Amino acid sequence: MPKRWQIQPHNQAVVSGIERSNGVSPIVARLLAARGLTDADAVTSFLSGTMADLRDPDLLPGVAEAADRILAAARAGRRITIYGDYDADGMCATAILMGCLEAIDAQADWYVPDRFEEGYGLNRDAIESLAAKGTQLIVTVDCGIASLAEARRARELGVELIITDHHSFGDALPEADVLVHPRLPGAGYPFGELCGAGVAFKLAWAIATRASGARQVTPRLREMLLKGIGFAALGTVADVVPLLDENRIYVKHGLECLRKRGGAGIERLLELAKLHDKSQLESEDVAFRLAPRLNAAGRLGQAACGIELLTTSDVARSISLANYIHELNARRETEERSIQLAATKQALGQFDPERDPALVLADRGWHAGVIGIVAGRLAERFHRPVVMIARDEHQGRPAIGSVRSVPGFDVHAALVACRPHLLTCGGHAAAAGLRIEDGRIEAFREQFLAEVGVRLPESLRQAQITIDGEATLAGLTLDTVSQMERLAPFGHANRRPVLCASGVSLVEPPKTMGGGGRHISMTVMQHGAKIRGVAFGGAEWLDHLPAPGQPFHVAFKPKINEFRGRRTAEMEVIDWRPAGLDVSVDLPPLTASSPA
Repeated sequence: MPKRWQIQPHNQAVVSGIERSNGVSPIVARLLAARGLTDADAVTSFLSGTMADLRDPDLLPGVAEAADRILAAARAGRRITIYGDYDADGMCATAILMGCLEAIDAQADWYVPDRFEEGYGLNRDAIESLAAKGTQLIVTVDCGIASLAEARRARELGVELIITDHHSFGDALPEADVLVHPRLPGAGYPFGELCGAGVAFKLAWAIATRASGARQVTPRLREMLLKGIGFAALGTVADVVPLLDENRIYVKHGLECLRKRGGAGIERLLELAKLHDKSQLESEDVAFRLAPRLNAAGRLGQAACGIELLTTSDVARSISLANYIHELNARRETEERSIQLAATKQALGQFDPERDPALVLADRGWHAGVIGIVAGRLAERFHRPVVMIARDEHQGRPAIGSVRSVPGFDVHAALVACRPHLLTCGGHAAAAGLRIEDGRIEAFREQFLAEVGVRLPESLRQAQITIDGEATLAGLTLDTVSQMERLAPFGHANRRPVLCASGVSLVEPPKTMGGGGRHISMTVMQHGAKIRGVAFGGAEWLDHLPAPGQPFHVAFKPKINEFRGRRTAEMEVIDWRPAGLDVSVDLPPLTASSPA
């Protein structure tokens, strides 16, 4: 759907003040001002945040008691089970705590539920099975905060339960022995956006200081924490939490730890993802090339392979697992393309994406582990909340659904309002999951559309591209783009800078690239200056882009491409507009018939 362009206004006096007080270039000062970072101390913290700026782990609600209980259990020789989750964040969180428990010589193992048979979170059968096998303490990671009945069952069985999570609460909290959560009611922790791995790292840190008897931990535990912060960085990027505050520090300093200390499995995955020769690992490398491989294992019911890859010390085994996970990712990509074609056809054929407040799509044969990716892509394309439901082919089991939202809309709240139609649901504002009886799908669709229709304001119904400013292609030098990189790591809530350029033209027809020819590569020119551009998912523009030599406007993210040791500035094209529109002001939406 057409996007609205909005160029950020800027106050030159404020920009100049940032330049003077922080000694940054004009372009960096303007980008900081556009993000609301005008105070000198805030700018310094943003640009130069160190590991020392992480808050004391004991300040995180529940961590102090959880660390005491876990260390006591380890020293008493009690069996501890880390109960994980099947996405990349859950795998990383499991690996962090397993590494910690091994470093203090605890009797520990891990458990991850089957995505399709057991579903997300704690389940009664697993708790009973673990108790029967001798587990005396269960520590959840990235799950459990909505598992009320399961927590009661653990208590009935005499199994100590510590829940560490970051997801949204239900109407009540579970009766666990300890709850560790950054947004625990009444606790007032200053940053509530940690992911599961971020919470797990805080707990591991607290355990390490207690086991060492001092803030300065032993060499063995220090090495564990350095490896752990690499996994925390991976989980933070993979779970798309805001890259602000402590999350920004995790990623800024953890990515190098991930590359150097992640283990042979991570090293092999980086090689397979063609990231091993890069001089520096970036958050976007993790988001688009590394994390999807781990997530593929979870999506296809093989999360245990991902956790083993992160935790095993067997080099040959970890490399073999990396190769297998890479193959799983290729299968996932094939499944994704097939489902996206079918879902798009259903969306266009049965709904009106221009007017319907949301899309609820369902079919048999869709892979339940892949529908979340497709829901996200359709939500981005149509700028509507999207529910994708994989119906059981034999109608013997409940259908599984994934929900993705648009920026600014709490899809979890809308889902909870439809709870009478659902067997289960959970998640957060941007993404959620559900289980539903096949016969209730139509009633759910009707209520969900009604709820979104009431809750989704008109201002959120059209996608908007926020542009930091207009640029010339001649000004996009390697030095200029390198200065912009000072704002990295980029991701959710700290987007990569977006610029626009007017009156550019294609040097030659664009070429398709990537798996399935979904992306395009182009060379654009303006007043004699040329630059390479890549448009991910831009193949649908091929029949509409102006012919070479014909002017148009382009919105893009400046990037540095590194190939065989050579670094060049290029653009990631995210949108374009026909010539004749003034890009120096807010652009009106295109008409429905406009090709862009």
